[in-house]
Amino acid sequence: MLEEFNLRQFLSAFVVLFAVIDAPGSIPVILKLKRGGKQIHAERAAILSLIMFLGFFYVGEAFLNLFKLDISSFAVAGSLIIFIMALEMILDIDIFHERPDMPKDATFIPIVFPLFAGAGALTTLLSIRAQFSDINIITAIVANIIVIYCVVKMAKKLNGILGNGVIYMMQKFFGIILLAISVKLFTANITILLENLK
Repeated sequence: MLEEFNLRQFLSAFVVLFAVIDAPGSIPVILKLKRGGKQIHAERAAILSLIMFLGFFYVGEAFLNLFKLDISSFAVAGSLIIFIMALEMILDIDIFHERPDMPKDATFIPIVFPLFAGAGALTTLLSIRAQFSDINIITAIVANIIVIYCVVKMAKKLNGILGNGVIYMMQKFFGIILLAISVKLFTANITILLENLK
């Protein structure tokens, strides 16, 4: 398997996943959740993200088929969650209201899923399987997991360095980016679903 490693393929897979995961763009979301009293653990976020990516890489399609779902349905559902999160960031509103029984740990939801290992990243992962060898994709996943860990771990430090004003502007900017990603995911996949209904 190691002899199949190709630096060009690794870099290509890494860049594609890095762009879709957009870990640095998640800093405003992480800080917003932490200001709201939520706990986000860097180590757990990295491990859970790795499990999600590797699990979906090997059994993703089979898992969805088990529930008679396709990737397009999965992507549409994920796009709606990302859309709501983007609205919260842009409009400074809280759509996901706190309840007394809600967990304080926000590591898995919404940070790992749908932010890092969301529908866009997971469907992208399946689509690049046809382009690159498994070893190159797996190493690209691991490299992105390291980025995720660093971003979550250093989010507060980056806030201190950049300042509240810059972080606020970043929140608005990346909120619009998230909104655009959600719209693109939704329109691309709802079209496929509607065509399948004909």
